[in-house]
Amino acid sequence: MANPDEPTHLTGERARAGATPHMTRYILGISLVLVIVIFGILLLR
Repeated sequence: MANPDEPTHLTGERARAGATPHMTRYILGISLVLVIVIFGILLLR
């Protein structure tokens, strides 16, 4: 059994418990463009 007084060292991937697909940057970018376009259309009405 592990000693509770010793710190546990984990790699970044083990700490996240999975992989990150790097799609967040595209989703955020597309969402930002869509919001700007929608607000632009609403202001022109």
